[in-house]
Amino acid sequence: MTIGSEHGCQKVSRDDPLNGLKKSGHFYHRGKDTTRLEAFVDAAFAFALTLLVISFDAVPQSYDELMIALRASPAFLFAFCILAMFWIAHRNWSIRFGLDTTFATLVSLALIFVLLVYVYPLRAMATAAMSALTNGWLPSEFYIDDVSKARGLFAIYGVGFFVSNLCVVSLNWHALRRAHDLALTPEERLLTRYEILAWSIVGSSGLVSLILAVTVPDRLVGLAGWSYMGLAVVMPTFGFVTSRQFSARFPDAGTDRS
Repeated sequence: MTIGSEHGCQKVSRDDPLNGLKKSGHFYHRGKDTTRLEAFVDAAFAFALTLLVISFDAVPQSYDELMIALRASPAFLFAFCILAMFWIAHRNWSIRFGLDTTFATLVSLALIFVLLVYVYPLRAMATAAMSALTNGWLPSEFYIDDVSKARGLFAIYGVGFFVSNLCVVSLNWHALRRAHDLALTPEERLLTRYEILAWSIVGSSGLVSLILAVTVPDRLVGLAGWSYMGLAVVMPTFGFVTSRQFSARFPDAGTDRS
């Protein structure tokens, strides 16, 4: 049996569709072969990082300019980690499921489009956040002189963050819908549901920020940015609870959920 263009063009056994597939953690690697879609997504992410680097100004021409540029490194690291988070999510999805369907292609392209547009709001938020956290010691090249503009920035960033997460949710939901065709194991099905829920929670923080940005009084508009900090508590709690649920349901499956 051959899982054709729908599943990454990988040959598997008719009797056991998982026979011969590499396994990492609880997931089999159905996306063994790199598709043109994956190659394009990787190239687009690399281009997004290039835009991010370019946005952090020109090459320093003196020692003082070098010091100023280095002080912008935390903001660049913050923005880099956000982009890397989405790239890793798409890479894991591709490796686990190997889907090359029309729906997967459209959602992947939508993710790339959003992230390419999202680079500049991301850079603005990153520099502003680092400057706020250090009381101005780290530089911010994005200046806002009006509360309405701050609301606009939080709203734009919130929409981009939410839609990016929605794309990841949609890809995993698509894979779960094709669980029978992909021969997903019970463990994989449950972990994919957890993946969908996790990215939904992360994405909802963008909606919360958006709502706060357009509704709270001017003196509280900063809450739209601080709302993302709630993920530092919510996501570890979510991971702990789901790990216990998974272990209770599959006591012999081990603890590696990669």
